[in-house]
Order: sequence, then C-alpha cells, then structure tokens
Amino acid sequence: MIELRNVCKTYNTSSGPNWVLDNVSVSFPACTSVGILGRNGAGKSTLLRIIGGAELPDSGDIVRRGRVSWPIGFAGGFNSSLTGEENCRFVSRIYGQDIDEVVAYTMEFAELGNYFSMPVRTYSSGMRARLAFGLSMAIDFDVYLVDEVTAVGDKPFQEKCRAAFAERRQRSSLIMVSHQVATIQQYCDRCALLVDGRLQMFDDVETAHEEYQERLAA
Repeated sequence: MIELRNVCKTYNTSSGPNWVLDNVSVSFPACTSVGILGRNGAGKSTLLRIIGGAELPDSGDIVRRGRVSWPIGFAGGFNSSLTGEENCRFVSRIYGQDIDEVVAYTMEFAELGNYFSMPVRTYSSGMRARLAFGLSMAIDFDVYLVDEVTAVGDKPFQEKCRAAFAERRQRSSLIMVSHQVATIQQYCDRCALLVDGRLQMFDDVETAHEEYQERLAA
C-alpha cells in the first residue's frame, strides 16, 4: 500500500510557480491496478518519481509498505560505462536479489544479443528501454510503477511485455500514468485524474474516463 499525505510539489517558471501537486492526499490500495490520467505536462511522471522516491516533494509525506519499483522502462539510472550485464549485477546487489537469476532473466527477456555484454553507451534508446524493462520484470516488486512504456520494441516484444505485466498483476499492485484512456482500460481496475495539481480517485475506469472527457471539453 502507498499513501500520499498532503504532498505538494511546485516548479518555478517565468510566469510564476507551477503547482504540479497541490496538497494531494490519496491511498493506493494493495493488490490493485490504478491508472492515473492527465494531459501532457500535468505532472504524471513527476508524481510517479515522487511515489518511487526518485524525487522529493516540497512538503508532505509518502508512506510505502512493500517494495516499490523504479518507473518501468526508465533507463536514466544506468551507468553508461558499464555493460548491460554489469548494470544488472549492480541493481541485483542493491535489491538483494540472486544475481545470476536476474542476469539470466534480463538477458533472455531483453533480446539484446551480444550488446548485453557491451557498454550501455553503445545502445540505442530502444535497446536501453528493452534492458530497463527486462530488468524491471526480473525483480519481484510489491508495486510496479509504469510510465507509458508498454509499447517498447516490435510487436512480438510488445506481446511479451503485456504477458509479463499480466503475470505480475496477479500478485502485485500496478500504478500506471498515461494520457491514453485505452492504455489505462487495458491494464487497470481503478483510475485517478491529475488536473491542476489535484488528484481525484475513482472506483472504476469508465467513470474516470467520462470525467476526463468533460474536463478536456471544458
């Protein structure tokens, strides 16, 4: 379970402060897939980074019970001088995982061939995303954070990603941010709207979708 208590986050702009999160208090239940809808620039990715602990709020508290992933597909945390395998070994040690199992799973899943043993700086953005996704799936988390990266690679690889998500959802929670309603409908049971720094939770995706459409039309 993850709980946000009076969380605020602002960024200074030339026109004044931009309130990304304005005194947000919400609970994400355990073993539940929750989608977060919002326009581009609404602050969805910032919210996900704050939930995962990669970014701090200006004020408020985040309560995490269980092991929370980094945003799935986020490759910014890789050491570009290390190989794909070496990055996997490093992350495995941080999370106390069986190193050989994580390396073997990621190598098979990412389908990088000889590049798995080459420095990450030689990878294309798509290859980095494959490595990041495979490594994310190689570690068992209680909560998986997803930032609109389910369409990585070609169609067969996308199918593999969807199958991996379906398997994880049977035993873990999922928090996914997107501006595409269809993506949320495919993966999530509940939905929240992030509009003007406020986060409103709904019990089902359809009700949230209707409210989202009304907000877009306003």
